[in-house]
Amino acid sequence: MKTFIHLVSVLILSIVLFACSNAHFLKEEDYRNQVTKDFEQKKQALPRGDLFTVLSNPDLSVYEQEALMFLYAYMPIGDVTDYSGDYYLENVRLSGQTRAEMPWGDKVPNELFRHFVLPIRVNNENLDDSRRVFYGELKDRVKHLSMKDAILEVNHWCHEKVVYRPSDARTSSPLASVKTAYGRCGEESTFAVAALRSVGIPARQVYTPRWAHTDDNHAWVEAWADGQWYFIGACEPEPVLNLGWFNAPASRGMLMHTKVFGRYNGPEEIMLETPNYTEINVTENYAPTAKAIVTVTDVSGNPISGARVDFKVYNYAEFYTVATKYTDADGQVSLTAGKGDMLVWASSEGKFGFTKLSFGKQSELALVLDKKEGDIFEVDLDMVPPVENANLPEVTSEQRAENDRRMALEDSIRNSYIATFPTAAQIDSIVSGWKGTKTSSVKKSLCSFLVDARGNYDVLIRFLQEADRQGKLLKAAALLSIINEKDRRDVSYEVLMDHFMYTEDDSNSSYVCALPGPVCMSDPPELKIHEIFKPRIYMETLTPYRSFFQSKFSEAEVDTFRNRPQALVEWVNRYVTVDGTHNSQGIPVSPEGVWRSRVADSHSRDIFFVALARSMNIPAYINSMNGSVSYYMTFEDNGYFWNESVDVNFDKAESVETPKGIYRMYDGNKPIANGDDRVKYYSKFTISRIEDGRPILIDCDENNPQLRNIGVLDAGYYLQVTGTRLADGGVLARISSFVLPMQKDDLKLEATKVSYHLRESGEKVAVIGGFNSESLFTPVEEMGQKTTLLDRQSLLQACGRGYFIVGILGPGQEPTNHALHDIAALKSDLEKWNRKMVLLFPDEAQCKKFHPSEFPELPSTVIYGIDTDGICKQIVDNMKLKHKNSLPIFIIADTFNRVVFVSQGYTIGLGEQLMKVIHGL
Repeated sequence: MKTFIHLVSVLILSIVLFACSNAHFLKEEDYRNQVTKDFEQKKQALPRGDLFTVLSNPDLSVYEQEALMFLYAYMPIGDVTDYSGDYYLENVRLSGQTRAEMPWGDKVPNELFRHFVLPIRVNNENLDDSRRVFYGELKDRVKHLSMKDAILEVNHWCHEKVVYRPSDARTSSPLASVKTAYGRCGEESTFAVAALRSVGIPARQVYTPRWAHTDDNHAWVEAWADGQWYFIGACEPEPVLNLGWFNAPASRGMLMHTKVFGRYNGPEEIMLETPNYTEINVTENYAPTAKAIVTVTDVSGNPISGARVDFKVYNYAEFYTVATKYTDADGQVSLTAGKGDMLVWASSEGKFGFTKLSFGKQSELALVLDKKEGDIFEVDLDMVPPVENANLPEVTSEQRAENDRRMALEDSIRNSYIATFPTAAQIDSIVSGWKGTKTSSVKKSLCSFLVDARGNYDVLIRFLQEADRQGKLLKAAALLSIINEKDRRDVSYEVLMDHFMYTEDDSNSSYVCALPGPVCMSDPPELKIHEIFKPRIYMETLTPYRSFFQSKFSEAEVDTFRNRPQALVEWVNRYVTVDGTHNSQGIPVSPEGVWRSRVADSHSRDIFFVALARSMNIPAYINSMNGSVSYYMTFEDNGYFWNESVDVNFDKAESVETPKGIYRMYDGNKPIANGDDRVKYYSKFTISRIEDGRPILIDCDENNPQLRNIGVLDAGYYLQVTGTRLADGGVLARISSFVLPMQKDDLKLEATKVSYHLRESGEKVAVIGGFNSESLFTPVEEMGQKTTLLDRQSLLQACGRGYFIVGILGPGQEPTNHALHDIAALKSDLEKWNRKMVLLFPDEAQCKKFHPSEFPELPSTVIYGIDTDGICKQIVDNMKLKHKNSLPIFIIADTFNRVVFVSQGYTIGLGEQLMKVIHGL
């Protein structure tokens, strides 16, 4: 039977290919000529490595030839170097087969198919075989449906596979998300776009780079059906299109955009054209918009052509660029955006200027480049976000009930898959059988790593078994400890074995230092582990680069580079051409890909250098704060050895240490004390280095002690932003500059005084509504499938006299997860307040979906329960909330039936907002 089906599939594909053999994929002659020109430029930019041989295949049809040429013309460098031509040919043929077999295939316009079905890449994910796999699962499920119903059905299938959970910025591939069974919004939307494209439905990932009214961003999906684009929440199925929990936040959005593969000439406003993609503006699909024209001049009033204009939204205590444009011959640019405030920052030849622009109130803005490096300024800005203006489609109670039923079934399907992961007891039994687990700390670490691996557990077990067979289990454990949790979920056996086998062995004590728990005072082992052994360099996809590079250099060359790492810098400079033009998205080219092409953008070049160095046992790294590259040199003086970091400068003959300066923050004339709650990076303030007239954020871990009240940075010219987020989403911001001179004498660290001021609104806590504190709910004793219900009681009984918090949760939904993580971050403060927080679920089914183990840091003052008596409805009605189904909802109330705080839906920094009100009570 399988053979017969295979033969039928081959026959269908043959018919499709024969029909297309003389048909053009690029049907418009002008566009075909432009693609041909762009493709030839790409070939000239990448002349090494035989990267385009697939197009020389004499068996290619005209259709296949043009489709491949289109893909190669616009794909980023890494996609050319890191994936084979046969891979792209297979995807061209699969997309053609889908178009022939799906009932809507002939309804999709050629332009939409070209840009929104054929392309494989969605974000910065690792490319995989998801088109083939997903089509196999989905085709029979959707082929009898209309396009609109097929979009909804695909999203239900996506929910069977993946749910929301936050993680780092690296995007897992679609198949890796299936293996893990969860992902952040960028991964969910990448996954859903791949699924929709696999069945021939045009789809694109939509981003708001940052919200204006709260500190975060979001990604979702638009899909095309019957002449119109619709949106969905990826892996969050709703009964109808154009509905998601983010309707209300999106109506307050300042900018929503999508990056379209290749040159695109659609009806949307074009924001940016690059050699790889066209960025288009889709804000008007979600929010009221207005257009503004910005004219940039010098101090004499002359228009400046080619000036860079950055449109910025306040978010995470910085003014984040959401759109960049360049002025025309008249010094003008225009942008259409949501009706709120942005900061407009223009720069040209080191001069710059900035001011606030209120879309909807100002249709024109004059901006003068009146500042230069070293100028000291301090400017206060009141930033007002757009008002909420959500328009929700109607959903009947029957539609909602059916959707809820389906989602519960999908949860059970996904949970059945998750249940195939080994239990803690099974993992403990496996680990206990290995010879190398001699200590409880090692065993505990290995068990933790295998739990982290989710559906990738079999890869880790195979790797650890091999390491134990070689008597090097500690080394393997150290390797797993220095890759992050997401890496453990999708790393391959080949990558693990490469870094395990082709890194010089070190003492067991060094490997123990890498494991969680042990305290190691010796620097060299730490250096050895993290700057040599560690596979990850930045946010690139992990690859088996060590064995690859060790086969490319002689022992004599390696000795030369080890003795003088600067020689390796010179080698990279000599043999790698830096090309930032053809990698517009900044997706890292793999180290092996850089070797094959000898072409890379500067960031991929930096990753390549560090990979080479580590493969040669030279400690090297990329600084997460400023992106600089460094290596370590070992020095000796009278028998004493020490390691010193040397900064790499690819533009100079010799690498030298960058001069440093030290700052200390002052509130007036008083230095700010260490641990002051007002000084929180990404929450209350940020620092950016001003280079060539524009600010570049100093990016680092928010808990990094280097960026608090006192810190050390490269000497230079800096911008500080402070901000106070108000309850309505507005911000009281201050922008100021300072110069950080280099320290002349390391023995006398003289700090530069930097003014630090958080503006306050002066608002006092006010009563904003009423709520019956004697309302009843049903407490629960256990969570999950074994939920135990207790007797109903009132909030007054549960909380006692005084203030309390009530939250209505939507388990598994992104806004609820965000809210609970924000509350967990303020655990100690909420416990000191020592009042109860009652977290309620809409019903028992929702309660069973909640897993407290996913939020272990919630305050001990939490009481869980089920809203059996209409508390949610009472809050919605009394507080006149617009959307009765938008969760979560939180209030602070007291037993005198007064409400002093309310939040609904997507609110970032909820814990801090709660504490701000609590401190004012």
